[in-house]
Amino acid sequence: MTTPPLRVGLAAGADPPSAVLVERLLRDAVRVLPRAHRDGDFAFTLTGIPQRQSGSRGDHARRGWRVRPAGTSTRYAAIIALGLMRVPDACQRQILGGEDSHDLVGHLAKRLDTLTNTGDVALICWAAAEAGHSELPHALTRLRDLDDGGTPLDVVAAAWVVTALVAARTSHDVERHLAVARHRLLAARRAVYPHTTVSSGGWYRSHVGSFADQVYPVQALARLHASDGDAEALMVANHVAEVICQGQGEAGQWWWHYDSRTGSVVEGYPVYSVHQHAMAPMALFDLAEAGGNDHLGAICRGLGWLADPPETAEDLVPGDPVPSWRKVTRQDARKVVRGVRAATTRVRPGLRLPALDRLFPPGVVDHECRPYELGWLLYAWMPGADA
Repeated sequence: MTTPPLRVGLAAGADPPSAVLVERLLRDAVRVLPRAHRDGDFAFTLTGIPQRQSGSRGDHARRGWRVRPAGTSTRYAAIIALGLMRVPDACQRQILGGEDSHDLVGHLAKRLDTLTNTGDVALICWAAAEAGHSELPHALTRLRDLDDGGTPLDVVAAAWVVTALVAARTSHDVERHLAVARHRLLAARRAVYPHTTVSSGGWYRSHVGSFADQVYPVQALARLHASDGDAEALMVANHVAEVICQGQGEAGQWWWHYDSRTGSVVEGYPVYSVHQHAMAPMALFDLAEAGGNDHLGAICRGLGWLADPPETAEDLVPGDPVPSWRKVTRQDARKVVRGVRAATTRVRPGLRLPALDRLFPPGVVDHECRPYELGWLLYAWMPGADA
């Protein structure tokens, strides 16, 4: 952790403050993750609890915070396992109470036969492949049990299946499954990706895809091209990345919801910290390293928003008790804006209704951190085993 990894070095060359921020976030992630670890599991969330300091009137600027772990998540543990493979063994053991990421993958593999979520199993398969774990054949079998490659899925899960199989193909014969999974993912794209590989959901939102629905396919298709020179996969990954980069906010925001038919932004908020510091960098670096287009400037602009968000004066990267708070959202507890914009853009693509921005302004900070955010942060910025 003392020598800046290659990706951090690239950011330093383009925008030194971005690199400084990333190095700080990486240090804080390693320090905070043990708070989320309990008996081989990881919490679903770390919720911020304000602590009034002596002499304070309770305003946010003068509050201290502690976090309360709540729930557990197999999915988050698998993502953290992927991230921990990127840090030194001593660091892994500090976080995992004496075990390492290989042990964590083994614990997750014991749950495979009870898991029914294809995305969760794909993540464990991906982690087992990267770890070179003896449980990889078990994970691949369970993935085939749940998914034949053509079954309709959430786009995120469909992308994770492709990424997992690409990771496994160097040591196991997964080509038949991968070919069908590849076709499913490519066929789901319109201008950009919707939320599911086949049309589903209410009429007013079936055209909407999230930021996650874009970046995980970009990553999967970039890795597919890197593994076997798949020109179509690279073309689609380049296109989707270009659309979301063109739509990036003036202050570097990675917006939340897109019209899959046109690529236009349906609704920008919430803006999530993990998108800014981890998920966008992870996918866009993978794309560039696979021979795709370079979006380093967009990565640095996203980090710039995290350092100085115009929507709030509150510090989103407090360092303690968490590296970053989860998101900035609207003063819209009922999610009216999301619903209205989904419905209106279904009928008239691109319709914005600016009055909604005045009625429900952004600026509310969600004082929560989900541990998977830290797993993706480590995975995005630290060197891989072949680096």
